[in-house]
Amino acid sequence: MGDKLQKLIAAYEELEKRMVDPAVVGDPKEYARIAKEHASQAELVAKAREYLAALDDIEVAKEMLHEESDPDEKAMLQEDIAANEAKLPSLEQEIKIMLIPGDPNDEKDTIVEIRAGVGGDEAAIFAGDLYDMYHRFATGRKWKIEVLSSSPSEAGGFKTIEFKVTGDKVYSVMKYESGVHRVQRVPKTESQGRIHTSTATVAVLPEADEIDIQIAEEDLRIDTYCASGPGGQGVNTTYSAVRITHLPTNTVVQSQDQRSQIQNREVCMQMLRARLYEMELERQQAEQGAERLAQIGHGNRSEKIRTYNQPQDRVTDHRIGFNATYNGVLMGDTLQSVIDALAAADRAQRLAEAV
Repeated sequence: MGDKLQKLIAAYEELEKRMVDPAVVGDPKEYARIAKEHASQAELVAKAREYLAALDDIEVAKEMLHEESDPDEKAMLQEDIAANEAKLPSLEQEIKIMLIPGDPNDEKDTIVEIRAGVGGDEAAIFAGDLYDMYHRFATGRKWKIEVLSSSPSEAGGFKTIEFKVTGDKVYSVMKYESGVHRVQRVPKTESQGRIHTSTATVAVLPEADEIDIQIAEEDLRIDTYCASGPGGQGVNTTYSAVRITHLPTNTVVQSQDQRSQIQNREVCMQMLRARLYEMELERQQAEQGAERLAQIGHGNRSEKIRTYNQPQDRVTDHRIGFNATYNGVLMGDTLQSVIDALAAADRAQRLAEAV
């Protein structure tokens, strides 16, 4: 491992040299790319240096021990050797985990779609509760949420809502939320106190740049129509709402929540690129037989991933059998603990596969 870590540190130091190269500094895109790579390697390089320093300290202490005759000095050297040797296994484990290739989408912002499933009005209310949960969670992490499109339910909540989440490594956290979420509780509309079961689906899509997904203009059918619902004087009088159909895949996106047709079209293109990018990711994973990524990394939307049980004050994530409290998760306070457990299971499996 020592030789590999030395090469890693040398490559990192080469990045540092390139960051002060006038040719790189004068190219904003290249500088941003190198700076991003440099920052992503910083923690790993720090651990590598700590590991190599411990090895060096052990070697030096053993040489001194061989030459030392004073009993007290020998005892101190033996303590130093033991302390450094004790550090090595945990450092090695941390480095192995860091060396596992990460998800290339982890740095991306995301587009999240929540859709009411089985359960009628209660499913729409639950979809609204999930949106509120993610909104509180994002606010706590200083992420920004922007609603792209929504279809409110008359009973409350949403039939569908799509929103963009922007911030530091959003996808690396939010990707574990994809799948079917199930709630068991007494709806506000239930007069006899019976527990109902409802579902909502959550799709977390890494935002795709134009360079990620190329979309030919001739592959699009663009329709405009009058927006409906709240929105001011333009509602039902101007054709500001936009619907775009990607003909090769029959993928349809629409937006009416923005102020102008141009803004709604841009939102539609963001959503379309994200959906086509997800399709490509799923195709690649199917070719690679990436069952683990389907189960943990992205979530299988045909199966429930989590149950929110209000009477028992329990939320269970079925992928790893992790439990948390109902109110704690829905209020966004303890959602991070669920995601941390999923991320830990993901890392453990990737490490096992690498080994």
